[in-house]
Amino acid sequence: MLSYTRTVRVDGHGMAIHGAAPAAAARSPALVVIMHAAGVDTFIHAMVERLVRAGYAAAAPDLYHRQVEPGAPLERMKRLRDPQVITDVNAAIDYLAEQPEVDPARIGIIGFCMGGRVAYLMAAANRDLKAAVIYYGGNIMVPWGENEPSPYERTKEIGCPVLFHFGAEDGNPSPADRIKLDTELTRHGKAHEFHTYPNAAHAFMNFTNPERYREAASEASWPRTLDFLQRQLR
Repeated sequence: MLSYTRTVRVDGHGMAIHGAAPAAAARSPALVVIMHAAGVDTFIHAMVERLVRAGYAAAAPDLYHRQVEPGAPLERMKRLRDPQVITDVNAAIDYLAEQPEVDPARIGIIGFCMGGRVAYLMAAANRDLKAAVIYYGGNIMVPWGENEPSPYERTKEIGCPVLFHFGAEDGNPSPADRIKLDTELTRHGKAHEFHTYPNAAHAFMNFTNPERYREAASEASWPRTLDFLQRQLR
């Protein structure tokens, strides 16, 4: 496994990207990994490594790179604006596409928590993506920025299959949100798969948070993610 942290320039800012790639000669499919509110931390590093062990190149951009003010994770998340997020994630996608170990025709996106929301948004904003995996993406119906459409309002623009993982006890996204998303995706003829896990709420994958982590849900969801990626990217 070839791990790295590199910096790319975006709108005059330096954006750090933590990534890794399989140690193989052939070009690999790749995933942009979108952070949760805590940032590109131990959990996100671990998700990058899990994808690489499965045969994918992976890269996680730091979407807080424009912020100089300190703050708690939720405060920093609330400062994000969708136009800048789209620009930053597109830069990460372009970065991956330029790497010699990556097949640029087979790039997908995966996100956790706020990253799930961003993955839904990018499935609509970037038609080059071939797959989107969303783990408990909250606030999909909420725009980030004035006069901006929410990711939900851009559903008709989605250009790739989407996989959702929900916690049955999550309040954001709630069971009502799940039904609303399913209805809208179906209405627009968008390929999607939904899985809901009992006894699990938000952030059930996050092993660094013992209060939220649910081993059964985590272990059930990951093979489904790999199967979906196998079908869409390989």
